[in-house]
Amino acid sequence: MSSPMKPKVIIYENLLLGLTETFVQAQTNALSQFEPVYAGSRKDVGLDVGKEQIHLLNPGGVWGNCRELAFKLTGFAPEFMKRLGALRPALLHAHHGPNGFYAMPIAQNLKIPLVVTFHGSDITIRDLRFEKSYWGFRYYFANKGKLKASGASFLAVSRFVQRKVLEQGFPPEKIHLVYTGIDTRKFRPAPAEERRIILVVGRCTEQKGQEFAIRAASEVQKQLPDVELVLIGEGPLRSDLERLAKQSLRRYQFLGARTSEEVREWMNRASLLCMPSVTTRSGAAEGFGMVCAEAQAMGKPVVAFRSGAIPEIISNGTTGFLAEERDYKALAEYLSIILKDAELRRQFGLAGREAMVRQFDLEQCTRHLERVYWEVLGADRRRGGTSDGTILRWNPAANSSGEAACPSYPQG
Repeated sequence: MSSPMKPKVIIYENLLLGLTETFVQAQTNALSQFEPVYAGSRKDVGLDVGKEQIHLLNPGGVWGNCRELAFKLTGFAPEFMKRLGALRPALLHAHHGPNGFYAMPIAQNLKIPLVVTFHGSDITIRDLRFEKSYWGFRYYFANKGKLKASGASFLAVSRFVQRKVLEQGFPPEKIHLVYTGIDTRKFRPAPAEERRIILVVGRCTEQKGQEFAIRAASEVQKQLPDVELVLIGEGPLRSDLERLAKQSLRRYQFLGARTSEEVREWMNRASLLCMPSVTTRSGAAEGFGMVCAEAQAMGKPVVAFRSGAIPEIISNGTTGFLAEERDYKALAEYLSIILKDAELRRQFGLAGREAMVRQFDLEQCTRHLERVYWEVLGADRRRGGTSDGTILRWNPAANSSGEAACPSYPQG
Protein backbone atom coordinates (compact mmCIF):
# COMPACT_ATOMS: atom_id res chain seq x y z
CA MET A 1 0.00 0.00 0.00
CA SER A 2 1.29 3.45 -0.90
CA SER A 3 2.34 5.59 2.05
CA PRO A 4 1.86 9.39 1.74
CA MET A 5 4.77 9.88 4.15
CA LYS A 6 7.27 8.29 1.80
CA PRO A 7 8.74 10.36 -1.04
CA LYS A 8 8.54 8.69 -4.44
CA VAL A 9 11.64 7.86 -6.45
CA ILE A 10 11.40 7.10 -10.17
CA ILE A 11 13.64 4.18 -11.14
CA TYR A 12 14.48 4.80 -14.78
CA GLU A 13 15.79 2.40 -17.42
CA ASN A 14 15.17 2.47 -21.13
CA LEU A 15 14.21 -1.23 -21.10
CA LEU A 16 12.40 -2.50 -17.99
CA LEU A 17 13.83 -4.96 -16.90
CA GLY A 18 15.99 -7.60 -18.60
CA LEU A 19 16.78 -10.97 -17.04
CA THR A 20 20.27 -9.78 -16.12
CA GLU A 21 18.90 -6.76 -14.21
CA THR A 22 18.06 -8.69 -11.04
CA PHE A 23 20.35 -6.39 -9.04
CA VAL A 24 18.25 -3.34 -9.99
CA GLN A 25 15.02 -5.03 -8.97
CA ALA A 26 16.51 -6.35 -5.72
CA GLN A 27 17.81 -2.92 -4.70
CA THR A 28 14.50 -1.27 -5.61
CA ASN A 29 12.50 -3.82 -3.62
CA ALA A 30 14.77 -3.23 -0.60
CA LEU A 31 13.94 0.49 -0.35
CA SER A 32 12.17 1.22 2.93
CA GLN A 33 12.20 5.02 3.24
CA PHE A 34 11.19 5.77 -0.36
CA GLU A 35 8.36 4.51 -2.56
CA PRO A 36 9.68 3.36 -5.95
CA VAL A 37 7.97 3.50 -9.32
CA TYR A 38 9.51 2.36 -12.60
CA ALA A 39 9.68 4.44 -15.77
CA GLY A 40 11.25 3.77 -19.15
CA SER A 41 10.74 3.61 -22.86
CA ARG A 42 9.65 -0.01 -23.20
CA LYS A 43 9.04 -3.19 -21.21
CA ASP A 44 11.70 -5.80 -21.88
CA VAL A 45 10.95 -9.51 -22.00
CA GLY A 46 12.59 -10.32 -18.71
CA LEU A 47 11.89 -9.72 -15.04
CA ASP A 48 8.32 -9.42 -13.82
CA VAL A 49 7.37 -5.98 -12.54
CA GLY A 50 3.80 -5.17 -11.51
CA LYS A 51 1.96 -3.15 -14.16
CA GLU A 52 0.81 -0.62 -11.58
CA GLN A 53 4.48 0.25 -10.93
CA ILE A 54 5.49 0.86 -14.56
CA HIS A 55 5.13 4.00 -16.65
CA LEU A 56 6.16 3.55 -20.28
CA LEU A 57 6.85 6.09 -23.00
CA ASN A 58 6.50 3.62 -25.87
CA PRO A 59 3.41 1.37 -25.73
CA GLY A 60 4.39 -0.25 -29.03
CA GLY A 61 3.63 0.23 -32.69
CA VAL A 62 4.94 2.80 -35.15
CA TRP A 63 3.62 5.77 -33.21
CA GLY A 64 5.17 4.50 -29.99
CA ASN A 65 8.54 4.04 -31.68
CA CYS A 66 8.34 7.57 -33.10
CA ARG A 67 7.60 8.98 -29.65
CA GLU A 68 10.59 7.14 -28.23
CA LEU A 69 12.96 8.34 -30.94
CA ALA A 70 11.74 11.94 -30.59
CA PHE A 71 12.28 11.79 -26.85
CA LYS A 72 15.79 10.43 -27.17
CA LEU A 73 16.81 13.04 -29.73
CA THR A 74 15.05 16.11 -28.31
CA GLY A 75 13.79 15.27 -24.80
CA PHE A 76 10.26 16.10 -25.97
CA ALA A 77 7.53 13.88 -24.48
CA PRO A 78 4.84 16.09 -22.94
CA GLU A 79 2.27 13.39 -22.18
CA PHE A 80 4.93 11.18 -20.57
CA MET A 81 6.20 14.10 -18.48
CA LYS A 82 2.65 14.90 -17.38
CA ARG A 83 2.05 11.32 -16.20
CA LEU A 84 5.30 11.25 -14.26
CA GLY A 85 4.69 14.69 -12.79
CA ALA A 86 1.31 13.55 -11.47
CA LEU A 87 3.19 11.07 -9.26
CA ARG A 88 4.82 14.00 -7.43
CA PRO A 89 8.22 12.29 -7.31
CA ALA A 90 11.04 13.51 -5.11
CA LEU A 91 13.90 12.38 -7.33
CA LEU A 92 14.79 10.29 -10.35
CA HIS A 93 17.31 7.43 -10.18
CA ALA A 94 18.59 6.17 -13.54
CA HIS A 95 20.61 2.97 -13.81
CA HIS A 96 23.51 2.96 -16.32
CA GLY A 97 25.10 6.02 -17.89
CA PRO A 98 23.10 6.08 -21.15
CA ASN A 99 19.82 5.92 -19.23
CA GLY A 100 21.02 8.78 -17.06
CA PHE A 101 21.70 10.85 -20.16
CA TYR A 102 18.23 10.16 -21.57
CA ALA A 103 16.60 10.84 -18.19
CA MET A 104 18.07 14.35 -17.95
CA PRO A 105 15.10 16.09 -19.65
CA ILE A 106 12.67 14.32 -17.30
CA ALA A 107 14.48 15.52 -14.18
CA GLN A 108 14.74 19.04 -15.62
CA ASN A 109 11.07 19.13 -16.61
CA LEU A 110 9.90 17.86 -13.20
CA LYS A 111 12.44 20.03 -11.35
CA ILE A 112 13.75 17.11 -9.29
CA PRO A 113 17.29 15.86 -8.65
CA LEU A 114 18.78 13.21 -10.92
CA VAL A 115 20.88 10.34 -9.54
CA VAL A 116 22.74 8.08 -12.00
CA THR A 117 24.34 4.74 -11.13
CA PHE A 118 27.31 3.59 -13.19
CA HIS A 119 27.54 -0.20 -13.20
CA GLY A 120 30.58 -1.02 -15.34
CA SER A 121 30.90 -0.92 -19.10
CA ASP A 122 28.80 2.26 -19.20
CA ILE A 123 31.84 4.06 -17.75
CA THR A 124 34.80 1.78 -18.53
CA ILE A 125 34.42 1.63 -22.33
CA ARG A 126 36.82 4.13 -23.89
CA ASP A 127 37.22 3.02 -27.52
CA LEU A 128 34.13 2.22 -29.58
CA ARG A 129 36.22 0.93 -32.50
CA PHE A 130 36.33 -2.40 -30.66
CA GLU A 131 32.72 -2.39 -29.51
CA LYS A 132 29.64 -3.42 -31.51
CA SER A 133 27.50 -1.01 -29.55
CA TYR A 134 23.96 0.05 -30.37
CA TRP A 135 23.19 3.48 -31.77
CA GLY A 136 21.86 4.80 -28.46
CA PHE A 137 25.13 4.06 -26.68
CA ARG A 138 27.13 5.81 -29.39
CA TYR A 139 24.88 8.86 -29.11
CA TYR A 140 25.37 8.86 -25.34
CA PHE A 141 29.13 8.38 -25.76
CA ALA A 142 29.30 11.47 -28.00
CA ASN A 143 27.24 13.55 -25.56
CA LYS A 144 28.60 12.34 -22.22
CA GLY A 145 29.85 15.84 -21.41
CA LYS A 146 26.25 17.03 -21.05
CA LEU A 147 25.66 14.47 -18.32
CA LYS A 148 28.82 15.56 -16.49
CA ALA A 149 27.60 19.18 -16.50
CA SER A 150 23.96 18.41 -15.68
CA GLY A 151 24.20 18.81 -11.91
CA ALA A 152 23.26 15.16 -11.40
CA SER A 153 24.71 13.03 -8.62
CA PHE A 154 26.58 9.88 -9.60
CA LEU A 155 26.78 6.53 -7.84
CA ALA A 156 29.58 4.03 -8.42
CA VAL A 157 28.96 0.36 -7.59
CA SER A 158 32.60 -0.28 -6.66
CA ARG A 159 35.85 1.54 -5.95
CA PHE A 160 37.02 0.41 -9.39
CA VAL A 161 34.04 2.11 -11.06
CA GLN A 162 34.50 5.16 -8.84
CA ARG A 163 38.07 5.55 -10.12
CA LYS A 164 36.84 5.33 -13.72
CA VAL A 165 34.18 7.97 -13.12
CA LEU A 166 36.81 10.30 -11.64
CA GLU A 167 39.25 9.60 -14.49
CA GLN A 168 36.61 10.68 -17.00
CA GLY A 169 36.21 14.08 -15.41
CA PHE A 170 32.93 13.81 -13.54
CA PRO A 171 32.77 16.26 -10.60
CA PRO A 172 34.32 14.55 -7.54
CA GLU A 173 31.93 16.21 -5.09
CA LYS A 174 29.01 14.59 -6.95
CA ILE A 175 30.32 10.99 -6.83
CA HIS A 176 29.25 8.49 -4.18
CA LEU A 177 30.43 4.92 -3.66
CA VAL A 178 27.31 2.77 -3.14
CA TYR A 179 27.63 -0.99 -3.41
CA THR A 180 24.43 -2.55 -4.77
CA GLY A 181 24.56 -5.44 -2.31
CA ILE A 182 23.13 -8.94 -2.35
CA ASP A 183 20.23 -10.53 -0.53
CA THR A 184 22.15 -12.67 1.95
CA ARG A 185 18.91 -14.23 3.19
CA LYS A 186 18.03 -15.45 -0.29
CA PHE A 187 21.60 -16.36 -1.22
CA ARG A 188 22.61 -18.51 1.72
CA PRO A 189 24.30 -21.92 2.00
CA ALA A 190 22.11 -24.91 1.14
CA PRO A 191 24.65 -27.48 -0.08
CA ALA A 192 23.44 -30.00 -2.65
CA GLU A 193 26.79 -31.02 -4.15
CA GLU A 194 26.70 -34.57 -5.52
CA ARG A 195 29.66 -34.42 -7.89
CA ARG A 196 32.48 -32.01 -8.71
CA ILE A 197 31.09 -29.13 -10.79
CA ILE A 198 32.73 -25.91 -11.96
CA LEU A 199 29.96 -23.35 -12.49
CA VAL A 200 30.27 -20.34 -14.83
CA VAL A 201 27.46 -17.76 -14.98
CA GLY A 202 27.32 -14.82 -17.38
CA ARG A 203 26.38 -13.64 -20.85
CA CYS A 204 28.40 -15.26 -23.62
CA THR A 205 30.48 -12.20 -24.50
CA GLU A 206 34.17 -11.40 -24.78
CA GLN A 207 34.19 -9.56 -21.44
CA LYS A 208 32.82 -12.55 -19.49
CA GLY A 209 35.76 -14.65 -20.67
CA GLN A 210 34.09 -18.09 -20.87
CA GLU A 211 36.73 -19.14 -23.40
CA PHE A 212 39.31 -19.13 -20.59
CA ALA A 213 37.07 -21.17 -18.30
CA ILE A 214 36.73 -23.81 -21.02
CA ARG A 215 40.49 -23.93 -21.59
CA ALA A 216 41.13 -24.10 -17.84
CA ALA A 217 38.53 -26.86 -17.38
CA SER A 218 40.24 -28.84 -20.13
CA GLU A 219 43.48 -28.73 -18.13
CA VAL A 220 41.63 -29.72 -14.96
CA GLN A 221 39.96 -32.70 -16.64
CA LYS A 222 43.36 -34.12 -17.57
CA GLN A 223 43.89 -34.70 -13.82
CA LEU A 224 40.26 -35.00 -12.68
CA PRO A 225 38.24 -36.50 -15.55
CA ASP A 226 35.02 -36.62 -13.51
CA VAL A 227 34.85 -32.82 -13.15
CA GLU A 228 32.05 -31.17 -15.15
CA LEU A 229 31.90 -27.61 -16.44
CA VAL A 230 28.40 -26.08 -16.36
CA LEU A 231 27.87 -22.76 -18.17
CA ILE A 232 24.76 -20.62 -17.64
CA GLY A 233 24.13 -17.69 -19.96
CA GLU A 234 23.15 -16.66 -23.45
CA GLY A 235 24.84 -14.29 -25.86
CA PRO A 236 26.50 -13.73 -29.22
CA LEU A 237 29.50 -16.02 -28.56
CA ARG A 238 27.56 -19.05 -27.40
CA SER A 239 27.91 -21.09 -30.62
CA ASP A 240 31.66 -20.41 -30.77
CA LEU A 241 32.05 -21.39 -27.13
CA GLU A 242 30.08 -24.59 -27.64
CA ARG A 243 32.36 -25.55 -30.52
CA LEU A 244 35.43 -24.95 -28.34
CA ALA A 245 33.92 -26.99 -25.50
CA LYS A 246 33.10 -29.85 -27.85
CA GLN A 247 36.73 -29.93 -29.02
CA SER A 248 38.26 -29.52 -25.54
CA LEU A 249 36.11 -31.05 -22.81
CA ARG A 250 34.99 -34.48 -21.66
CA ARG A 251 32.06 -33.33 -19.52
CA TYR A 252 30.17 -30.06 -19.90
CA GLN A 253 26.72 -28.49 -20.18
CA PHE A 254 25.50 -25.25 -21.76
CA LEU A 255 22.22 -24.31 -20.09
CA GLY A 256 21.50 -20.95 -21.75
CA ALA A 257 19.69 -18.19 -19.86
CA ARG A 258 18.23 -19.18 -16.50
CA THR A 259 16.19 -17.40 -13.83
CA SER A 260 17.75 -16.18 -10.60
CA GLU A 261 16.16 -19.11 -8.77
CA GLU A 262 17.64 -21.63 -11.21
CA VAL A 263 21.07 -20.03 -10.93
CA ARG A 264 20.80 -20.30 -7.15
CA GLU A 265 19.97 -24.01 -7.43
CA TRP A 266 23.04 -24.61 -9.59
CA MET A 267 25.21 -22.69 -7.14
CA ASN A 268 24.04 -25.12 -4.45
CA ARG A 269 25.03 -28.08 -6.62
CA ALA A 270 28.38 -26.65 -7.71
CA SER A 271 31.73 -27.20 -6.01
CA LEU A 272 32.83 -23.68 -6.84
CA LEU A 273 32.24 -20.74 -9.15
CA CYS A 274 34.68 -19.71 -11.87
CA MET A 275 34.48 -16.06 -12.95
CA PRO A 276 36.91 -15.55 -15.86
CA SER A 277 35.92 -11.95 -16.72
CA VAL A 278 38.55 -9.91 -18.59
CA THR A 279 39.13 -6.34 -19.75
CA THR A 280 38.38 -6.03 -23.46
CA ARG A 281 40.18 -3.88 -26.02
CA SER A 282 37.37 -1.31 -25.79
CA GLY A 283 37.94 -0.97 -22.04
CA ALA A 284 34.82 -2.90 -20.97
CA ALA A 285 35.43 -4.51 -17.58
CA GLU A 286 33.59 -6.03 -14.63
CA GLY A 287 32.10 -3.20 -12.58
CA PHE A 288 31.25 -5.28 -9.54
CA GLY A 289 30.78 -9.02 -10.12
CA MET A 290 27.35 -9.73 -8.64
CA VAL A 291 27.45 -13.46 -9.40
CA CYS A 292 30.78 -13.71 -7.60
CA ALA A 293 29.28 -12.11 -4.48
CA GLU A 294 26.17 -14.28 -4.65
CA ALA A 295 28.23 -17.47 -4.87
CA GLN A 296 30.32 -16.50 -1.85
CA ALA A 297 27.17 -15.63 0.10
CA MET A 298 26.11 -19.22 -0.59
CA GLY A 299 29.36 -20.52 0.82
CA LYS A 300 31.04 -21.32 -2.50
CA PRO A 301 34.70 -20.59 -3.24
CA VAL A 302 35.38 -18.48 -6.34
CA VAL A 303 38.30 -18.66 -8.76
CA ALA A 304 38.57 -15.61 -10.99
CA PHE A 305 40.86 -13.30 -12.88
CA ARG A 306 42.20 -10.20 -11.15
CA SER A 307 40.01 -7.97 -13.32
CA GLY A 308 37.89 -4.88 -12.79
CA ALA A 309 36.23 -4.80 -9.37
CA ILE A 310 36.53 -8.53 -8.70
CA PRO A 311 39.47 -8.11 -6.23
CA GLU A 312 37.12 -6.02 -4.06
CA ILE A 313 34.91 -9.08 -3.59
CA ILE A 314 37.35 -12.02 -3.43
CA SER A 315 39.98 -12.20 -0.72
CA ASN A 316 42.81 -14.05 -2.47
CA GLY A 317 43.76 -17.13 -0.50
CA THR A 318 40.92 -16.67 2.00
CA THR A 319 37.62 -16.87 0.08
CA GLY A 320 39.00 -17.98 -3.27
CA PHE A 321 41.88 -17.45 -5.69
CA LEU A 322 42.74 -14.72 -8.19
CA ALA A 323 44.82 -15.33 -11.33
CA GLU A 324 46.17 -12.72 -13.71
CA GLU A 325 43.89 -11.92 -16.62
CA ARG A 326 43.79 -14.49 -19.45
CA ASP A 327 46.21 -16.86 -17.70
CA TYR A 328 44.00 -19.92 -18.03
CA LYS A 329 46.74 -22.28 -16.83
CA ALA A 330 46.95 -20.46 -13.49
CA LEU A 331 43.15 -20.53 -13.41
CA ALA A 332 43.27 -24.31 -13.95
CA GLU A 333 45.83 -24.77 -11.18
CA TYR A 334 43.68 -22.90 -8.68
CA LEU A 335 40.55 -24.79 -9.75
CA SER A 336 42.36 -28.08 -9.24
CA ILE A 337 43.64 -27.12 -5.79
CA ILE A 338 40.11 -26.36 -4.56
CA LEU A 339 38.46 -29.32 -6.28
CA LYS A 340 40.91 -31.75 -4.70
CA ASP A 341 40.48 -30.41 -1.15
CA ALA A 342 37.01 -30.59 0.41
CA GLU A 343 38.23 -29.02 3.66
CA LEU A 344 39.67 -26.04 1.79
CA ARG A 345 36.35 -25.62 0.00
CA ARG A 346 34.61 -25.59 3.36
CA GLN A 347 37.01 -23.03 4.86
CA PHE A 348 36.82 -20.73 1.83
CA GLY A 349 33.04 -21.07 1.81
CA LEU A 350 32.68 -20.07 5.47
CA ALA A 351 35.01 -17.10 5.06
CA GLY A 352 33.22 -15.98 1.89
CA ARG A 353 29.80 -16.13 3.50
CA GLU A 354 30.99 -14.12 6.51
CA ALA A 355 32.60 -11.48 4.27
CA MET A 356 29.50 -11.03 2.11
CA VAL A 357 27.19 -10.64 5.12
CA ARG A 358 29.57 -8.13 6.68
CA GLN A 359 30.35 -6.03 3.60
CA PHE A 360 27.67 -6.48 0.95
CA ASP A 361 24.35 -7.29 2.61
CA LEU A 362 21.54 -5.82 0.49
CA GLU A 363 19.67 -4.14 3.33
CA GLN A 364 22.81 -2.46 4.67
CA CYS A 365 23.80 -1.24 1.20
CA THR A 366 20.28 0.01 0.46
CA ARG A 367 20.18 1.98 3.71
CA HIS A 368 23.39 3.65 2.54
CA LEU A 369 21.71 4.40 -0.82
CA GLU A 370 18.79 6.01 1.01
CA ARG A 371 21.19 8.16 3.03
CA VAL A 372 22.57 9.40 -0.29
CA TYR A 373 19.01 10.07 -1.53
CA TRP A 374 18.31 12.22 1.54
CA GLU A 375 21.63 14.01 1.14
CA VAL A 376 20.85 14.80 -2.49
CA LEU A 377 17.36 16.03 -1.59
CA GLY A 378 18.74 18.18 1.22
CA ALA A 379 21.36 19.75 -1.04
CA ASP A 380 18.76 20.35 -3.76
CA ARG A 381 16.40 22.06 -1.34
CA ARG A 382 19.19 24.29 -0.03
CA ARG A 383 19.73 25.38 -3.62
CA GLY A 384 16.02 26.02 -3.96
CA GLY A 385 15.78 23.41 -6.68
CA THR A 386 13.08 21.01 -5.54
CA SER A 387 9.44 21.44 -6.16
CA ASP A 388 7.35 23.67 -3.88
CA GLY A 389 8.50 22.47 -0.48
CA THR A 390 7.19 18.94 -0.95
CA ILE A 391 10.06 17.50 1.07
CA LEU A 392 8.54 19.11 4.15
CA ARG A 393 5.22 17.38 3.50
CA TRP A 394 6.93 13.99 3.29
CA ASN A 395 8.92 14.60 6.45
CA PRO A 396 7.07 17.22 8.47
CA ALA A 397 9.41 17.39 11.47
CA ALA A 398 11.71 20.28 10.58
CA ASN A 399 14.64 21.76 12.44
CA SER A 400 14.96 25.39 13.42
CA SER A 401 16.45 26.34 10.07
CA GLY A 402 13.32 25.12 8.29
CA GLU A 403 14.96 22.20 6.58
CA ALA A 404 13.31 18.79 6.63
CA ALA A 405 14.64 16.50 9.33
CA CYS A 406 15.86 13.18 7.92
CA PRO A 407 15.12 9.94 9.77
CA SER A 408 17.89 8.20 11.66
CA TYR A 409 19.65 5.35 9.87
CA PRO A 410 21.37 2.18 10.95
CA GLN A 411 25.10 2.50 10.48
CA GLY A 412 27.03 0.35 7.98
